Amino acid sequence: MNFLDTWRKRLGPAHGTTVDTTDEAEQEGIAELLSECELLRVRAAQQGLELDDTPASLEALDQLSPRWRDDPEEMPWLGNDAGLYLGTVIVRTVPGAHWHLWPSGTPVVILASGREIEVVGAGLDWATAGAPELCQVYAEASEM
Repeated sequence: MNFLDTWRKRLGPAHGTTVDTTDEAEQEGIAELLSECELLRVRAAQQGLELDDTPASLEALDQLSPRWRDDPEEMPWLGNDAGLYLGTVIVRTVPGAHWHLWPSGTPVVILASGREIEVVGAGLDWATAGAPELCQVYAEASEM
């Protein structure tokens, strides 16, 4: 029905629905943007770790001394980057995994099974408490 299509377009996506990111070029752009994780990459490099977007780098991150916990202003930013980096590794190495953006702008990773992983939340938990380990979240995602 034409009037419904026009009405839906005018209102935008419904609350709680994902923004369609199935276009391959759009997926590549989103993946590139979300993979920057500049603060995390800088802090890791300062401790001698180069992040190469592999599962092994997640294990190495888990072993770093959590110096960022000394700076309460930086911790949430670093946690956000850790979550985005986790998502980047999953999207690049787990078949069928891809990014989705909620209308709020929150990025999540969708696995081939349809399961959603709130990677930013996992990154924030890791930055503040050290758990769950990033490699543990990755292992669970790669088993799906």
